[in-house]
Parts: sequence; structure tokens; C-alpha cells
Amino acid sequence: MLKASAASTVVCMARPFSFQFLSLRRSARTVDLTGGVLRRPLSTYQARSSATATAASTSTQPFRDQSQHLPDVTHDDLPIISQDVGQVAIGWDTRLWSRFHNIWLRDHCRCPNCFHGITKQRLFNTFDIPKDIAPLRVESKPNGLEVTWPSKEPHASFYPWAWLQRNSYDPPLSRPPDLAEKILWGSKIQKSPPTVTYDEVMANDDRGLYKWLTNIHVFGFSFVTGVPATPEATEKLSRRIGFIRETQYGKFWDFTSDLAKGDTAYTTLALGAHTDNTYFTDPCGLQLFHLLSHTDGTGGATLLVDGFYAASIMKELHPEAYELLSKVPVPAHAAGELTSLYRPSPSSGYPTLGHDPITGEITQVRWNNDDRSVMNHLAPELVEKWYDAIRLWNQCLTSPDSEYWVQLQPGTAVVVDNHRVLHGRSAFDGKRRMCGAYIGVDEYKSKLAVLREQFAPDAVVQASSDIPNAQPDGRSIWNPAL
Repeated sequence: MLKASAASTVVCMARPFSFQFLSLRRSARTVDLTGGVLRRPLSTYQARSSATATAASTSTQPFRDQSQHLPDVTHDDLPIISQDVGQVAIGWDTRLWSRFHNIWLRDHCRCPNCFHGITKQRLFNTFDIPKDIAPLRVESKPNGLEVTWPSKEPHASFYPWAWLQRNSYDPPLSRPPDLAEKILWGSKIQKSPPTVTYDEVMANDDRGLYKWLTNIHVFGFSFVTGVPATPEATEKLSRRIGFIRETQYGKFWDFTSDLAKGDTAYTTLALGAHTDNTYFTDPCGLQLFHLLSHTDGTGGATLLVDGFYAASIMKELHPEAYELLSKVPVPAHAAGELTSLYRPSPSSGYPTLGHDPITGEITQVRWNNDDRSVMNHLAPELVEKWYDAIRLWNQCLTSPDSEYWVQLQPGTAVVVDNHRVLHGRSAFDGKRRMCGAYIGVDEYKSKLAVLREQFAPDAVVQASSDIPNAQPDGRSIWNPAL
């Protein structure tokens, strides 16, 4: 993990703004932006203060911020159970209760008759549940709640305590993150960038692959060193994550600056920080690229910018501009190939900053000013405000504090999370040969989830591992993903 040690200056507005720390109300701890590295939960939070300024968030307070502490359950101190009209209440302690509607509990029964243990699919017809269903009996068992339902043959459902806590909605309880906490970074990431070796990633035990994908999740990118400087080895590396996503540029790319495709990536021109596929409804999740050779010329340094880091600065210093970037859709196009003309659906596009509608957490950056289409849908009173907002956004992206420049060499591949990290390059001359591939976000997250089951099983899965029929095929029916 990267740790900060010296104060950093963020230059992304009209005047420089230096700050030492930010205090988060949610976790009651300080967060250090020093050293260009920011580590904090990526949720939408309330007003926070810095050494010299305070900015209030304009977003709705998120689900996670409203949660309470998650209590422990022991076999000699079981929760108290109470039935009310339409609900079952669970008292975790004398002050904290969770309430579950009867219909919700019946719908989530995972006995073999209601839930297929192998396919992990619901067997019971939700629409057969009476609206006024009520349990015949509820009991606290050592490992969970047992509910007996009225039916021709008495039907019992069982719910592990840890699973009920994880899924409590009235009120929501504090939940451990599904994956390691993300770390936001600035230019000083160059001191210790996330890196794995090719041999680690390709090893059969998958530990190196898990390390690589965890790097991508935490930092949004990762280098792989020791890669044979061939398209074959690079493609093999790509396929360790999942199948390659084919686009109008082909499946696996191997190209030079010959304009073989109608895109500025196939030229020697400089490219500003951007994400790819803003013109797709679902932009690719990962982009892997590898410099195979660069002869008879110089330049072509690679630029990486943590979009989540830049967004956090925008939100702190310019909350109204952040709100516009989170709401105003931006149309985009790919029209350099006569055989294709891509626009997202809907064609009005998507906001630059995307968020989880429940948690308020930032989940996606979509920004490529070169591919942006006509902004003909802005309300007149928003035109100048929106242009001011993207000007501030560009200042954050191009701040020396945000930009990480690296001169790639043959043998070192880099993969970026295209939903988070923007990339670019400086202009160059000579002949520069690159190869790489796109990988879908769902394939990447699926592979990481499978590896996490193996190397870092979830607390709910661990707590329910001794329950009969919990893992009929090696995957728990109480997996949080289900």
C-alpha cells in the first residue's frame, strides 16, 4: 500500500490550493492527500473541512452513510426475535433492531425446494406468495433465524445471522466492502506504482493473477513486467483475465501510426487524457497495451490520470461543477471508419461522472473531448455553466499533481480500468509498434470475484460455511453476489 508523507498541492482551479487532510464525518478519521495519494471510501459524503477551505456536497446522502455499526452474534447471546404485523424484527442488542417484511423473507428462502443449489437460481414462484403471508413460528437458532411458513406441508426457511446483517435494509447496517478499498492517487504514484511480473500472472496457482487484478481494483491500473515483447505473449496475458472484446478496431490489436484505422491513436499526434469508447453504450472495462518497439524516433510517453482522484478534488472545491458533470449527458461518436458510425444509446449520451444510484459512490468516468458530439440539448441557462465545469475538470486532469507520465519500454505491459483511469500520450516520431486488447468490465469483475472466493472468502460465506447444504457445489448459496 502507498502511504503519504508530505503535503501535496492540488492545482485545478483559478489559484493553487494546498491542504493537509480531509475529515470524513462517516468514519470519524482523517484522510491524507499528501504525497499525491488519497485513500478513502469512494462514497458521496457530507460537508468536509480542510486546512484552508470547506465545501459542502450537493449529492444526496448515501445509503452507506446512514448505516449503523454491525453487531456481533455469539452462540451464547442470540438475537431477540419479535413478530409484528407484516414483519419480523431482530434485536441485535438492546438498542439496535432490524426489521424484515414477511414477503421479503419468504421470497429469499434458500432451501433446496426454493433455490437451486447448483445453478444458484430461484425455483419458487414469487407471485405465489400471499400478500398477507405471516410466519407460523420464528426461532433464534445458533447460526441463524428459522421461520416456519403456512403451507399444505409446513415449510421452514433458514437465514444465517451474518447474511441478515449484510442485507438489513430497515435500517441498513454497516457492511464490509466486497473488495479491498480503492486508493486514489496523483503524480507521486510514480514512486511505487502497482506492478506484478509476467511469471506471477501466468503461474498456474492464480495467486499472481489475483494480485494483478486486485492492483487494478485498488489503483485502477497495474504494470506487468517481464512480458515477452511479442503479440502472442501479450494476447496470452490478456486472456488470463477473460475473453477479448472485439470492436471496430478488431479483436487483438497490433498497429503502428499508419492511420490504418480512422482514429488519432493511429497517428503520431499527442493524445490528451481520455477514456476509450465514450461512444459505446457500455465502454470496455479494461484496456491492456504493450509497446513492442520504437525505432528511429523519440517521444510517445504514456500519460495516466486517476479520474476518481480528479473527481474527488472537483467535488471538494467545485461542488456545483461536480453536480453538472454528474447530471449532464455528453453525446459522443466514432465516425472515422466509413463502415461504422457509433453512438451510445440513448444518443444523448451519459454524464462524465457516473454514480451508484444506491450508495452514491462514483463508479465511472466517461471523458473524451475529442469524440464529443454536438451539445445541442443543454438548457440555455446551463450552457456557460457547463463549459465552466468542463474547464475546471480539464484543469484538474492536467494539473501536475494529477498527471503520471511514464516512458514504456518493450517488456512492460500496462492495463488500465477504463471506467476510472484516463490515459494519453505525448507526440512522437519514428516507428512505434503497439499491441493490446479490450476486456469487458463484467469479465474482469467476474474473474476477480472468482479469485476472491479462493483467496479471500467473504465474511458471510465463512460464517455460514458449517450450515448444511450451504455449498452444494463449492460456491455458497449465501454468497453476497447472489
